[in-house]
Amino acid sequence: MRGRITVIGLGPGDAGLLAPMARSALVRAQAIVGYKGYIELVEPELLATRQVLSTGMTGEVERCGAAIDLAQGGVETVVVSSGDAGVYAMAGLVLELMEARGLLDELELEVVPGIPALCAAAALLGAPLMHDFAVVSLSDLLTPWELIEKRLAAAAEADFVVVLYNPRSVRRKDQLPRALELLRARKPGETPLGLVKRAYRPGQEVIVTTLAGLDPEAVDMQSIVLVGNSSTRLAGGRMLTPRGYAGKYGLAGA
Repeated sequence: MRGRITVIGLGPGDAGLLAPMARSALVRAQAIVGYKGYIELVEPELLATRQVLSTGMTGEVERCGAAIDLAQGGVETVVVSSGDAGVYAMAGLVLELMEARGLLDELELEVVPGIPALCAAAALLGAPLMHDFAVVSLSDLLTPWELIEKRLAAAAEADFVVVLYNPRSVRRKDQLPRALELLRARKPGETPLGLVKRAYRPGQEVIVTTLAGLDPEAVDMQSIVLVGNSSTRLAGGRMLTPRGYAGKYGLAGA
C-alpha cells in the first residue's frame, strides 16, 4: 500500500468554517505538519494524540520535506495551511517536492480544499467579488517585485476588482504604498476599498474606505485588501460589485 500525504486548508480560522472533508483528514491523521501559527488553529483535541511537527515562517521546504518523509514511512500525514491549501499555500510545494524526489508514483497525494481568505474577507465586506477579479500577492520573497508591479498594473487597467494578499509585514513596508500608487494611477481615488484583518479570528476588524483613504499603517500580514472596480459601490455600508442583473432585468419592485 502506498503512503499517503494529505494537504488541507483550515479555512479562515474559525472551527465552524473548517470543511468536513478537512476535519475527516485531521481525524484519521497520525501526524499533523504545518507552520506553528496554523497549527494553533487546529482544535486541541485533534492535536492531543497525534505527532505534531511545526516550523516558523520561511520553514516551508523543511516541514513539507519532513511530511513527505513521514508519509514514506507509512505514517498517515496531514499538512495544514490556512485558507485553501492551493492558494498561496502548501499544496504546490508538496507536489513540487514529490516531483523533485521522484515520488509521484510512490506516494498518494490528496488535496482537500478550504475556504480561502479572500472569500472570508469578501463575505464580511458584503459582495465585492460578484464580477471578475484578480488576486495578487505583494510578497516579493519568491516573486520579483517588477513582475508583481506588472501584474497589478494589468489588473487595474483591465478594471478587475483587485485582491491583495500579504500586503504588508514588519520587514516589507514599502510595497503596499507603491501598490496603492500604481492602482491610484489607474483607478479613481474614490473607488471603494475594503480592509479585513484577522477574518473570523479573535481581533477581527472590517474597514470600508476608499482607494485614496487607506492608511497603509493600518495594514499588516493578517490583512486582506480588496479594491473595487469601476462599478463597485457601497450599499448600506457594504461593498457591492454588481454582476449586471439590473441592466438586463431591472430590479425595481422585483
